[in-house]
Amino acid sequence: MSNDIEMLNKATFAGGCFWCLESDFKKVAGVVEAVSGYTGGDTENPTYQEVAAGKTEHLEAVQVVYDSAKVSYEDLLNVFWKHVDPTDPAGQFVDRGAQYRTAIFYHDEEQKRLAQESKQALQKSGRFSSPIVTEIVQFLKFYQAEDYHQGYYKKSAVRYNLYRISSGRDQFLKKTWDQEPQPVAKAAGNSGPAKPSDVELQKNLNPLQYQVTQQDATEPPFNNEFWNHKKDGIYVDVASGEPLFSSCDKFDSGSGWPSFAKPLEAGNIVERHDRSLSMDRIEARSKHGDSHLGHVFPDGPAPTGLRYCINSAALRFIAVDDLAAQGYDKYLKYFR
Repeated sequence: MSNDIEMLNKATFAGGCFWCLESDFKKVAGVVEAVSGYTGGDTENPTYQEVAAGKTEHLEAVQVVYDSAKVSYEDLLNVFWKHVDPTDPAGQFVDRGAQYRTAIFYHDEEQKRLAQESKQALQKSGRFSSPIVTEIVQFLKFYQAEDYHQGYYKKSAVRYNLYRISSGRDQFLKKTWDQEPQPVAKAAGNSGPAKPSDVELQKNLNPLQYQVTQQDATEPPFNNEFWNHKKDGIYVDVASGEPLFSSCDKFDSGSGWPSFAKPLEAGNIVERHDRSLSMDRIEARSKHGDSHLGHVFPDGPAPTGLRYCINSAALRFIAVDDLAAQGYDKYLKYFR
């Protein structure tokens, strides 16, 4: 056990929003932990509000605990460079301000040497036409950020991905390094029905249902089956029958489409980037039927703050009195 502990080292990096950098480092094999926090200033125990308002000299940063037998400090430096814009002195992407600038905080002279060498090598590589302005600074003290910031990419996956898309971070990385954007987090699924064949779909769905679920169409607002539907029951995928939403979570968003604060079965919803129509959005699809359902927006009611804006044509409603007869009796408990 003591040998394992001796293998653990720390590295500290700043590169804009710590939600993103934490997520990026946690994907690296050999990284034991990545913690969001603040470093680089003199204020004791800074708060997010103080740092965000520029009232301290701290930067948003991530402290990485890693197993040196599995990943080297040089490897971590390479990960860092490939997830930031090291040429921007004013911040990172949509986050502007000194607290969002890039920096490497070295914990010993060896880290300092390796950081300086990697910075020089990157500048000489010609990857960037502008000077690399990332600071290499001696590490002094790290303050862990508030609990709600830790693992934000998992705890608030939809909001995190909406932020990540709109920030321009992944677009920059893909353009610079020719790497694919970070995948949108998917909820853990469960077993379910397979997607029907196209022949079956065309036979069982009406033209609008087929266009919406299979061709990603959008039905008109205020002129669809469930936008103002108020009966108690659940909504399932019109193509596969997998349960998706409950009337308990349905609310009037004023959008003209059925809106839900959360899924009935999170594992049956897949969320992914949608850049169609010159917009950046999060699309919602069914996991097993792979039906286009609609989109997810961060303007819903408490406690989730989310709005699943769904096409009626993608849904089939099953009333409470029919749940048992149609094999959905496990959901009766929500209406008792």
